[in-house]
Amino acid sequence: MAGQRSIFEEVDTARKPAATPGGVSGDRGRGRRRVRALILILFVMVVVQIVIGGLTRLTDSGLSITEWAPITGAIPPLDEAAWEAELEAYRATTEYQEQNRGMTLAEFKVIYWWEWGHRQWARVIGLVWAVGFVGLLATKSVPTGWTGRLLLLGALGGVQGVAGWWMVHSGLAPGMFDVASYRLAVHLGLAFLILGLMAWYIMVLGRAEAELMTARRDGDRRLFGMATGVLHLTALQILIGALVAGIDAGRNYIDWPLMAGAFTPPDMWALEPWYRNLFENDGTVQFFHRITGYLLLALGIGAWLAARRSARSATRRAFDWMAVMLFGQIVLGIVTVMHSSPWYLAILHQIGAVVLITLILRARFLARYPRPQSVRGA
Repeated sequence: MAGQRSIFEEVDTARKPAATPGGVSGDRGRGRRRVRALILILFVMVVVQIVIGGLTRLTDSGLSITEWAPITGAIPPLDEAAWEAELEAYRATTEYQEQNRGMTLAEFKVIYWWEWGHRQWARVIGLVWAVGFVGLLATKSVPTGWTGRLLLLGALGGVQGVAGWWMVHSGLAPGMFDVASYRLAVHLGLAFLILGLMAWYIMVLGRAEAELMTARRDGDRRLFGMATGVLHLTALQILIGALVAGIDAGRNYIDWPLMAGAFTPPDMWALEPWYRNLFENDGTVQFFHRITGYLLLALGIGAWLAARRSARSATRRAFDWMAVMLFGQIVLGIVTVMHSSPWYLAILHQIGAVVLITLILRARFLARYPRPQSVRGA
């Protein structure tokens, strides 16, 4: 019969396509690169937002928009009547009545555009995240385990928007000239949390999974722990810095290393109950900002000295840069307060905090996941 085969005939003579070396890992690699590119874009946008937010505060623009309209608020006033309505709403605030009474419409537009730009840029960040996330899902480019992390970034962005209005709303209450300092600290702290997560994700996605698994076995736990300590103390210092900014505590006590000629400021515990001084007393808040800075420098130097004994040159260099930036940031802080915190030094100090936290995270990452190196490189 035509359909019968000889028992000596090969069962299948057709050639099967050869497997592509690294095919699966190549697909994963492309997905990791795409996710990393999205997070890198968002990272840069968040850095810009932190700078815009700092300038919005320094120009006293944050209370110029008196309502929260996540959708319709994207459209600014389009005619003279709409502008007058916005100014009239601002006139009801204590800030206007006590500090800016008689402000012209042209002057009001300046502070309005700062606050509108801050909110608008936040909307753009959210839009970029949403479009990027949906696009990655549609193209099946999200590596295993990264969908939740991307959703976390989006959720934190939404929480940040709510926290921003919660902060602004405190400044619109009767008798308030500015936003509540502790709410400002929460808002800025969330920004740095989002920034830190993005920086860590970017570093993780920059190397293959297999390489990270191998590197972790060679990680320095002690050095990683010390870097984690520096990171946590830096986060606390950023929160205290937000309190300093919230009550303009950096404009007073401009002598250094003393404060008004003494180690501690006068009337350090004058407010009742006592804990109000930690948030509302300009001398107390600045004093603890200084002390935390000294402790941070000591801890940072300790971590740097420990890193000098590391056999990994990339890890040593990462801790070198961390130490250099930490010292520079503290010097910049001293110069800023001794000049009564002019806006250009204050914003530079805030940018310095962004650079510092990123370098600390990089040093921490390389302590946990050291780069491979040859004997010659060691």
